[in-house]
Amino acid sequence: MDDERIRERERLQIEQIRELDFEELQVEEVDDLHDSDSDDNNDDLSSFPFSSHAQASGNLGDDELMFNPALASLHMYLGEVEDTQNRVSFVDGGTVLKIPLFYLEGVVLFPEATLPLRIIQPSFLAAVERALNQANAPSTIGVIRVYREGAQFKYASVGTTAEIRQYRRLGDGSFNVITRGQQRFRLKHRWTDVEGFTCGEVQIVDEDVPLRTPRDAFGKLVPLSKLRGRYPLGTASLSTPLRDMDAQSEANSEESFESALSPSEKRLHYSVVDSIFCNSTSSDDDQVVSTSTVQSSGSNPYSLRSIGCLASSHDNENEDEQSAIGKTPVSQEKYQKQNRLASFRQNTDLSRFRMTPRAFWPFWAYRMFDSYYLAQRAVDLWKQIVGVPNMEAFVNKPDILSFSIASKIPVSESIRQELLELDGVSYRLQREIELLESFDRVRCIHCQTVIARRKDMLVMSNEGPLGAYVNPHGYVHEIMTFYKANDIALRGRPVKKDSWFPGYAWTIANCATCETQLGWHFTATNKKLKPSSFWAVRGSQVADDMR
Repeated sequence: MDDERIRERERLQIEQIRELDFEELQVEEVDDLHDSDSDDNNDDLSSFPFSSHAQASGNLGDDELMFNPALASLHMYLGEVEDTQNRVSFVDGGTVLKIPLFYLEGVVLFPEATLPLRIIQPSFLAAVERALNQANAPSTIGVIRVYREGAQFKYASVGTTAEIRQYRRLGDGSFNVITRGQQRFRLKHRWTDVEGFTCGEVQIVDEDVPLRTPRDAFGKLVPLSKLRGRYPLGTASLSTPLRDMDAQSEANSEESFESALSPSEKRLHYSVVDSIFCNSTSSDDDQVVSTSTVQSSGSNPYSLRSIGCLASSHDNENEDEQSAIGKTPVSQEKYQKQNRLASFRQNTDLSRFRMTPRAFWPFWAYRMFDSYYLAQRAVDLWKQIVGVPNMEAFVNKPDILSFSIASKIPVSESIRQELLELDGVSYRLQREIELLESFDRVRCIHCQTVIARRKDMLVMSNEGPLGAYVNPHGYVHEIMTFYKANDIALRGRPVKKDSWFPGYAWTIANCATCETQLGWHFTATNKKLKPSSFWAVRGSQVADDMR
């Protein structure tokens, strides 16, 4: 059903493109000084921007047009493509597959991210043919990042399976392919097939389940009956996920946290609890403890030892009252204090204090590994810093959210590879939160020149501010887009052919300091199209230092 809605949406967007093409608008002609031969000699003339929403300026005139960000995510420059017949379902973690491998320089693919490919080389053509017809994992390939260190190539050991969703066979035998990331894998073994392409034996990563703060760490206090030895102590479990604290039954509160503590830990535990309750009742001796702001509790009395300040139980209250007569003023004061504490315990709901006595670590320490809490923080930061696409739908799916942010966050490719290799949803979200909070500047990887800033970021596709595009020569690039950039020199004249953004021409952009190619400058071919221009910076040319 989701695939049908996606195809219907794509058809509507294609119609919008055709309507735009036939509109009678005054179009500014752009001189194209590159012929087909010169295009063939420029392997770096392509970059593929990732989908993201264009930010409307709000100052459009009646006759001006805002670029539709949905067009960029459709990769219309690849032409019409057909849906694949065989689809692969997700496989269990730990499953071992033998699939064709695609080593791509400057590309980090995440689950659920889109990756377009232009297949030209005979060995890769054979790999696609094999993938489309293989039985164990139909229409599936493996994508692994390759990068340079000096004169040598290095290969990552963690990659992502990609399902071939759509493809088109061209007249010259080449393929235009649109794939989508599926699952992470670790490469166990690789070899060269007899047809010349690389194959690999990969093991699917067994992803962890997102967890909340453990309930046992912040549950209810232990009943008196258990701590007085009337019943065997329960075994505390600190790994139970918090499903719904309000919906948990009272039976769950019977589990003992204290039984898991050593004698020294128990003494520290009791002293902390003692200080809490003693300070809470240390007002004037004759003042009765107020319960106007708390709910009266009808539960059984708790252990006096767990409270720490009490010396006797409710069962011995009458005996203590009688024995108090004739004692010294000090003894009477002690008795009155104990009596006030007993009254406080009986008439007060201790939910305010339950975090402290039951938790071995502070509350914030547990929150550091609460995937759902981290997901909300990440979504709030994304909304504040990036804006689009909206991530609210993934707050209750922290695992999907962590991959979605990682595939769209405008940082260097090496940092994104680090995110791909991180095991554990909470660890990945923690790192992404850190990156969102610290990301401010984009620097050239070679000379460290600041070429763009966060405040100048522009989202030109409905999937995010960073994405992957492929050029006619088969080179894939990941780019991030900005309103403006600094210390960049343009080379050549604008070219309309093979543009990834309909209605825009591209020009090669080099670093003005070290003269390496950083990306492209896109200019609107229609005077009424907004934004009139923007910059696309290659992720592979961005330094890790983003501060």
